[in-house]
Amino acid sequence: MISQRIRILLTKPTLDCHDRGIRYLARRFRDAGFEVIFTNFLVASEIVAVAAQEGVDVIGVSSSSGGHMPVFEELVQGLAARGMSDTLVIGGGIIPPADAAALRAMGVSAVFGPGDSAEAAIELVRRQLAARPRHG
Repeated sequence: MISQRIRILLTKPTLDCHDRGIRYLARRFRDAGFEVIFTNFLVASEIVAVAAQEGVDVIGVSSSSGGHMPVFEELVQGLAARGMSDTLVIGGGIIPPADAAALRAMGVSAVFGPGDSAEAAIELVRRQLAARPRHG
């Protein structure tokens, strides 16, 4: 078990206002003992800046209105540029299977969609972080 409280940034990028699912996840992650930071309407560079400022272990990006591929590409590149490639990145929302596979290929650890459980996301984060060194 990880002894430190896990810090997770949950965000809706750009002008994607379909936030019911991610707000539900924020509550579930908080109930599971995570420290949750929530943002809305940021571009990828702003997400990276918040992640760096807050010293998060995980970034969860939810996209339900398309346009997610460039957001994730810029996010992964921005994390690498800041030396934060060890930050776990997960995705969720309405993401087509082919895009989900491409996201995993670029380093996104998992992509969750409608019907996936919050417990699955929580367990994945705990398992992934237990297997890697913590920065922060």
